Order: sequence, then C-alpha cells, then structure tokens
Amino acid sequence: MSLKSQRLLLPILAGGLVAGSFDLTAAFITMGWGVPRAIAGGLLGRQALHGGVPTWILGVFLHYFIAMSAAAVYCLSSRKFEFLKDHFFVCGLFYGIAIFLVMNLIVLPLCALHVTGPYTLAGLIQGLLVHMFLIGLPIAFSAWKFSIVAKPGVSS
Repeated sequence: MSLKSQRLLLPILAGGLVAGSFDLTAAFITMGWGVPRAIAGGLLGRQALHGGVPTWILGVFLHYFIAMSAAAVYCLSSRKFEFLKDHFFVCGLFYGIAIFLVMNLIVLPLCALHVTGPYTLAGLIQGLLVHMFLIGLPIAFSAWKFSIVAKPGVSS
C-alpha cells in the first residue's frame, strides 16, 4: 500500500470507528439494544425490527459502513480544502450538523422504513448535539491529527 493511500486510510478508519462507536453507544443508552435491527430495517423494511442476531449484526455493519462513509467524505474533502483540517473543531461541529440533516432529510425518508417524524424539540436537540460532538468532531479531529503525523519532518 502506498504512503499516500495509507495517509488517507488511517484518518478514515480512525474517524469512522470512533464516531461510529460513540454514536452507537449513545443510541444504545437512549434507545436500547434493538437499535441495530432498526438500522437494518432501513435496508430490509419493517420485518427487520423483529429479526434475530443476523439482523442485529447487519445493522451494526451498516452503522459502521455509514460512519466510515461519512469519514471518507470529510477526509477526501480535506485533501482539497485544507481549512477542514486547519480548523477541525468548528468544521467538525458543522460537519456533524450536515450529517444530521442528510440523515434526517434524505436518507431516513428514502430508506425502507420511510422515517419522517414526528420530531420533538428534545429529540432534535439531542440528535444535533450527538452528531456535532460524537460524530462530526471525531471525524474532523482524525483528519487533522493523522494529516499532521503523516507529514514528513513534523512530529506530534
């Protein structure tokens, strides 16, 4: 594997795994252990909500796939737009908001469960905060951290 692809793969994996783990933990705390079946339901439909262990595992896999995809988009974008790494804190918070909006306004309504609300103010605030601090920020931080470590002659 080339150095260039390693420099891109490391922040994607780190950011995706950390953000995915934080988000899944928050979901388990607030909604219970059945969350991965609901995630799988986005692909399989309502019958997934009553699925067993394979459905649960599929939901976990899909969850981390989404987190890795979000990390890949940010890390690839940060190669073109350096300010995404230079100002990772603010950019990460706004990226979390963007992920929240894409998930709630595009992905969830188009998935097999057709989730469209109703939404509560408390749920919206919680969702925004989780996406800002537990998803967007770890992804942006990993893009910043691993871009500095990977540059020749720069130590962390």
